[in-house]
Amino acid sequence: MDNVNPPSNWGEIGDSPSIVLPDGTFFIGQNETTASAAFNPKTLGWTIKGSGKADAYAEEGMELLPDGKVLLVDTQNTPNSEIFNAKTFKWTSAGSTIVDLSIQAAEETGPALLRPEGSVVAMGANGTGAGHTAIYDTTTGKWAAGPDFPNGDDMADAPAAVLPDGNILCETSPLVFQSPVAFYEFDGKKFHTAPLPKHTGNVNTSYLGRLLVLPTGQILYTLADGATIDAEIYTAKGTYQKAWEPTIKTAPSTVTRGDTYEISGTQFNGLTHGAAYGDDAQMNSNYALVRITNNSTSHVFYARTHDPSTMGVATGSKIVSTNFDVPTNAETGASTLVVVANGIPSAPVDVTVQ
Repeated sequence: MDNVNPPSNWGEIGDSPSIVLPDGTFFIGQNETTASAAFNPKTLGWTIKGSGKADAYAEEGMELLPDGKVLLVDTQNTPNSEIFNAKTFKWTSAGSTIVDLSIQAAEETGPALLRPEGSVVAMGANGTGAGHTAIYDTTTGKWAAGPDFPNGDDMADAPAAVLPDGNILCETSPLVFQSPVAFYEFDGKKFHTAPLPKHTGNVNTSYLGRLLVLPTGQILYTLADGATIDAEIYTAKGTYQKAWEPTIKTAPSTVTRGDTYEISGTQFNGLTHGAAYGDDAQMNSNYALVRITNNSTSHVFYARTHDPSTMGVATGSKIVSTNFDVPTNAETGASTLVVVANGIPSAPVDVTVQ
């Protein structure tokens, strides 16, 4: 592993929003300034670029859109939102979010997540009552106010994850970093109470939670309180629509353990990032996983995937590809192979492992 220096003249990188752009470039904004930088994973070098940010990068999160642009909700210049164009590296206004989604004194806000049907749900913080939500239509580019969180809850630094059926699992707590924690599923219109984990940490507040979408479509819940070693799994009742599945167009019929192969098809990166927090944690899973299951034993092996043709989400009918390395311990013989994107698998194809 190579050490990577921070961008020049950046004293620190903390509370800084970041994202991987469709071409694989890592883009980051410097906390409390309008400076931004792009990291090239091939050269391990930084380029200071990006212009036109309306306010400083402070406690914000970034959400990749189907057109490859990036949506961000301001925490200082409220209730404004902005669009980042990865081709021009410039920010422009995306309009008012209608309701205020941040606490300006603390500059806290919640995550924003793209749902499979094409809307972005931005979740807000509130120091005096229930948090607001706003919904962005990626087709029209218009915002609409969503429902407030139930029971006076909000999301001031908190995790959320898109479930296979398109609902969003949210961990909330009241006011700013107060107790207790509550979980909800948001279906795009209403919040539905979800069960609590058995353990919610030494400090029972949502900013310590982390969520990750697993290949099974389940959600892994962990805590960043420095003490709790418990990890838990959330299994949703709903399921995905067939149109959301990745599809395999070309794949090898025979593979050898330890070798690398290319596989191509559609929607390999999924229709969403998977999970989000904002500035303090990154749990994006918009990349293909390759799963091989031996027909005789039903044992499952995951191949390492790398060098995808794109990191863009919701790529539709566009043919995309990724490389995968067959595990050296994979069982030989007749097997099936699927591509998984954010917990949603493709139809299987036959493969022989030798």
